[in-house]
Amino acid sequence: MARRKRSSSFFTVLFAFGANVLVAVAKTFAAAITGSASLVAEAAHSWADAGNEIFLIQAERSAVKPRDDAHPGGYGRDAYVWSLFAAVGLFTAGAVVSIMHGVSALGSREEDTDYLIAYLVLAAAFVFEGISFIQSYRQAHAKAESSGTGTFEHVFTTSNPTLRAVFAEDSAALIGLVIAFFGVLLHELTGNPFWDALGSILVGVLLAIVAVVLIERNRRFLLGQPGSDRAWQAALTALLQHPEVEKVTYLHLEYVGPERFYLVAAVDLVGNDREADVAADLQTVEEELERSEWVTEAVLTLSRPGSEALHPSLAL
Repeated sequence: MARRKRSSSFFTVLFAFGANVLVAVAKTFAAAITGSASLVAEAAHSWADAGNEIFLIQAERSAVKPRDDAHPGGYGRDAYVWSLFAAVGLFTAGAVVSIMHGVSALGSREEDTDYLIAYLVLAAAFVFEGISFIQSYRQAHAKAESSGTGTFEHVFTTSNPTLRAVFAEDSAALIGLVIAFFGVLLHELTGNPFWDALGSILVGVLLAIVAVVLIERNRRFLLGQPGSDRAWQAALTALLQHPEVEKVTYLHLEYVGPERFYLVAAVDLVGNDREADVAADLQTVEEELERSEWVTEAVLTLSRPGSEALHPSLAL
């Protein structure tokens, strides 16, 4: 089986990594000068995102490796392992650090300085994060249109963990910047550092929510997520188009990686051939199915006598 080419998600992650490193450096510089708790939280957020994207790059690299004798089901699920590491990193390095720093700053009476630097850095970060978000949104929107679903629904349900992670992190980054801006602004207007500390805590809570959602989605795919109704219908239609197949009585699809399936089906073959010929026909259909870039492995067996045939409309 040929090695799959890298998806557009790979280049989206690379761009996000570069943008996050630049933004993280700027936020760290501003946080050191201003002493703003919200900016400290935002710096931790960006460093966490940059580190997580290294995991996501590895996820993309692993997902395209072809199956071999040691891994007959392919390496696709490795993408969910690395994406899970990234989500845990977002929780620990981003959420926990931001909340702890915000809580420790609640009782502080130290005055912040150089608000202009804070606003300039937040504005520049919003531009960079906005560009990254637009790129990930366009990719998600294009995929959603091809699958006939809404953009946000596709992001939540997609089998591509890097697309979901980058989209979620970019969205959280923009929301976090707005929270940090109001934290700094209210601190400047009231002279009370409580608002800045609260901004840090809210950014941490936001990151924790995003991280938990990403962890849960990766956990589901690692345990075995069945294919969507649309994928089920497409697979059934493909099976019925084979001249050797008379009917399909059982069909199971399970994700084994980003947009990759393990297919199991029970079929009735045309005619009444000898056992050896039947085995050869089944193998022929399996091999043809596995030529598809969507199918990692196909396993076919004969239907039980009297089993009812499946029809594409049953998945609706």
